Amino acid sequence: MPLLSVLSTTAPYHLFAYSVLFGSTVYQSFFVGITAYRALPRQYFSALQIKVFPPYFAMQTVVPGFLLLTAPFSIASDKLSLSSLVIAGATGLVNLAYIGPQTVKLMNLRKAQEAKEGKKSYEDGVSDDMKKLNKKFGIVHGISTIVNLGTLFVTAVYGVVLADAIIKGFK
Repeated sequence: MPLLSVLSTTAPYHLFAYSVLFGSTVYQSFFVGITAYRALPRQYFSALQIKVFPPYFAMQTVVPGFLLLTAPFSIASDKLSLSSLVIAGATGLVNLAYIGPQTVKLMNLRKAQEAKEGKKSYEDGVSDDMKKLNKKFGIVHGISTIVNLGTLFVTAVYGVVLADAIIKGFK
């Protein structure tokens, strides 16, 4: 049975893993995050993101490694595809290990400062300390967003290489 014999190759697992990586990144970045931000009160949105981002960034870290291990020879020997996957994994790891925890730390500092001041971080008339925390949070959050978009970009680049390999026939 030729259809079942493909399951003994890495090709279907490779395509599935790529689909999960690219689809999840697009969905989280442009649909879930934006919808949750608009629909949920700020404290619930923050609580949701704190729970969603670690496994999301872990997926962005691990799946590119899996793709490297399961890539057909024609792709595995291509420098553009290799560098795209290495960068995708590295950007996921940076968000998972450093930027994400920094963002959570700043969110907690702002929450403590809100309790101290009796005002929300986004209200008028907050202290200079809160303004500094807000600025730091904005910078770290912005960097995280840029890094995530970098992951999306290099994943899309890899998708073009993958599509080309599929059209030419995996070798």
